[in-house]
Amino acid sequence: MTTSIYVGAEHEDLRRQVARFIASEVEPHALDWDEAGFTPRDVLKKMGALGWLGLMYSPDIGGAGADMTTNVVFQEALSRATSGGFVITVLVHTDMASPHLAHMGNTEQKSRWLPKVISGELITAVAVTEPDAGSDVAAIRTHAKRDGDSWVINGSKMFITNGVHAGLVFVAARTAEAKGSRSLSIFAVEKGTPGFSVGRALKKSGWLASDTAELVFDNCRVPAGNLIGEENTGFYAIMRNFQTERIALGSMAVGHCLTALDLAYRYVNERKAFGATLWDKQTVRQQLSMLAAKTEAARQLLYHCAWMVDQQRDAVREVSMLKALTGELVNEVTYTCQQFHGGMGYMRESAIERLVRDARVLAIGGGATEVMLEEVAKRWQPA
Repeated sequence: MTTSIYVGAEHEDLRRQVARFIASEVEPHALDWDEAGFTPRDVLKKMGALGWLGLMYSPDIGGAGADMTTNVVFQEALSRATSGGFVITVLVHTDMASPHLAHMGNTEQKSRWLPKVISGELITAVAVTEPDAGSDVAAIRTHAKRDGDSWVINGSKMFITNGVHAGLVFVAARTAEAKGSRSLSIFAVEKGTPGFSVGRALKKSGWLASDTAELVFDNCRVPAGNLIGEENTGFYAIMRNFQTERIALGSMAVGHCLTALDLAYRYVNERKAFGATLWDKQTVRQQLSMLAAKTEAARQLLYHCAWMVDQQRDAVREVSMLKALTGELVNEVTYTCQQFHGGMGYMRESAIERLVRDARVLAIGGGATEVMLEEVAKRWQPA
């Protein structure tokens, strides 16, 4: 695969560093982490020590001050791992949860939590989704009421990645009587806060190495100082961060496509059937070549989206295209690559089997394909 024109030598160095880390620290343990149902936090601390958990955050708060293009290089390289559960554990922390603190938190909040977030000592989650409110954020029912120097939160959240083991959760709750987008706020809730509990750990089809939970808030009292940003502005913060989240998921999809193609290419060149390798079959070569072409096109769109963000351009349309395209493509690529593995591709010991399971949710999470296509349609531009 070629690299993007947006990527330079320093980016390739980062890519190689991440690849070495994946080979030594992740791949040997992927099956065990699936069985355990979560990624060990020591792995995240190692990543923190390497400076990878705060790439886009200001050096003033311990970050690397990198741009979105550098972040996408990291995300894609990380997503070459065959464990989607590991990847999403990291990306939720770096690109979906902690940005609420980095972008909206005040000086005291940042100094209290961000150093531990960037070091990997404190892992974060973001709690927006509810049983009746997924992509429709304005339908959130969890509410928070001011009581003296505290806020009291009541409600529940569903499908929360890192929810079982996170030390700090950013919770979206309704703080005004009005319905819709102008009544949501974001609160930082620490693990162990009275009234905050894990309702249950959820069992999933894929992403087995990530802990996913239902969270319950029963008269959960948090200090007034745990309000992140201004009251009733949480909806806009969530919408802003959706773009970062969807780029991360696009990176994840592209990384998984690249790995699946590499696995399939190696396998079909080794596997013999009817007197020749599978690679000698024209249809196999051509199908893999077409999938490689589609992946390269999606990869270029990914880096173009990163460039648009770095140029401070409105990228909602392009990011929505990216999320819709890559979420579907990764399922096509991994499914076909599994097919070429034959029976071995259906075995749990096979990396391609894990990738197929982990790919499915990428067309759902962070905005289902259909929701993304509606975002594109609303911004239709004639050719």
